[in-house]
Amino acid sequence: HTGSQPHAGARTGEREQRVLDRIDRARRRKPRITDERITLAHGAGGKATATLIRAMFLDAFANPALERLDDAATVEAGAGRLAMTTDSFVVSPLFFPGGDIGDLAVNGTVNDVAASGARPLYLSAGFILEEGMLTSELARITDSMARAADDAGVQIVTGDTKVVQRGKGDGCYINTAGVGVVEHDLVLGADQARPGDAVLVSGPVGDHGVTVMLARGELGIESDVVSDTAPLNGLVEALMGACRGVRCLRDATRGGMATVLNEIADASEAAVVVDEKRVPVRDEVRGAAEILGIDPMYMACEGRLVAVVDGAEADAALAAMRAHPLGRGAEVVGTVAADPPSLVLLKTEFGGTRIVDVMIGDPLPRIC
Repeated sequence: HTGSQPHAGARTGEREQRVLDRIDRARRRKPRITDERITLAHGAGGKATATLIRAMFLDAFANPALERLDDAATVEAGAGRLAMTTDSFVVSPLFFPGGDIGDLAVNGTVNDVAASGARPLYLSAGFILEEGMLTSELARITDSMARAADDAGVQIVTGDTKVVQRGKGDGCYINTAGVGVVEHDLVLGADQARPGDAVLVSGPVGDHGVTVMLARGELGIESDVVSDTAPLNGLVEALMGACRGVRCLRDATRGGMATVLNEIADASEAAVVVDEKRVPVRDEVRGAAEILGIDPMYMACEGRLVAVVDGAEADAALAAMRAHPLGRGAEVVGTVAADPPSLVLLKTEFGGTRIVDVMIGDPLPRIC
């Protein structure tokens, strides 16, 4: 009798709910390290990185500022507030179309401070140099850093230099720290997204990841795409000046836009729903991504801002972004919803919907 059989739609709904329940249970488990040794995946910005941070570093250094896991920590300093961040750059090759490890180090640090809503002021620069590195290459890098700092309106005020034996350092690694001042009373963070908010990205995604991968010359692919490395503090200032309803700002570096959106969904316990047709991707990047078998949403950017703003101010936010040179390609790519909590959903060009999970492996190592 047909009346005794569950409706096909009901069975599908039950299966979907079971899947969502399993995902929720897995995410709520206390992270723990099961690997005996560190792998490249632990530095890729995906699940392995998150597990390493939560199980190892958060457990050891627990404090309220660190536990937010924002791009920069906001701390009290006298009567004011400061934002502080640190980063290390190990990109290979050192020089690539559109930039090099030097301007990447400055821009990446400036952007982490700016994404906290602060005005970047000062940077440190620590160099780990390999014996045998050409001094002419180091001069190119430092010149690039000086120009990038000048463009961003910051100063490099302290630093350190170490040299390691030949074959132990891959040319040059750079570690930076950045400090900025918070000049507003807004509370920004990945945990501030609310249902009804709009999600914006400032321009095409994946440029940097594809540029660095092709610059290695291992794939034999030629392309005109260049890195998007750039300081975002001016764009952030323009956006926050035009829109009081800014909830969260992130620069999409390791793990790309997909990882940033997962961090926001998880911290806010909300759903982020993205329209695939509205995600800006250059044709050259899309073609290279197809050859590499990588979704452009997981590819690193170094000059792209992801913003979550009050849905009522989405148009104002988009106009402010597009009025700035670094935001001319900005798009509203999605919205925040209540359900299913802590998940990123992609409405595909074919009319379906799929979950966009956090990256597991390391498809593009050594890109920042």
